Amino acid sequence: MERHVCVDCGWVHYDNPKIVVGSVVTYEGKFLLCKRAINPRKGFWTLPAGYLEQNETTADGAMREAFEEANAKIRIRDLLALYSVTHISQVQIMYRAELDNPEFSAGPESLEVRLFEWSDIPWNDLAFPTVYWALHQYRQIKDKDYFAPFANASGEMLEKSLEVLRR
Repeated sequence: MERHVCVDCGWVHYDNPKIVVGSVVTYEGKFLLCKRAINPRKGFWTLPAGYLEQNETTADGAMREAFEEANAKIRIRDLLALYSVTHISQVQIMYRAELDNPEFSAGPESLEVRLFEWSDIPWNDLAFPTVYWALHQYRQIKDKDYFAPFANASGEMLEKSLEVLRR
């Protein structure tokens, strides 16, 4: 990849990936999902997540995104996963979180916000493969206090998650 460097002063123009922060939010065993009101993937279900703002921690960003998209106040438990989504130059940081109370509603970027039982999650209408990964990876550690954070899915989970984009 070509580096953009000023020939006069040597200043390097860095073209860095975007950082996305979000969380798998639960309340009494149910999962909080948001139906997107904006593109890309408008009308599909996602986790509360979005771009990290300047001067905020990743955990603070995840809490802010949950409030912006779902008017939800959440408590971050721990880091769930770190995904490299190179084809769109994103690094996604996902947390495991809980709703403080069952009060939530659609924010301006959401058409609808709901709590889903695992069996009722609209798997055929998820917005992105990383939503699929995060939900399934959360399920693997839901009762654990200590675990190593996950990375990009592989194998069967990767194949199933890519079906999301074919819909």
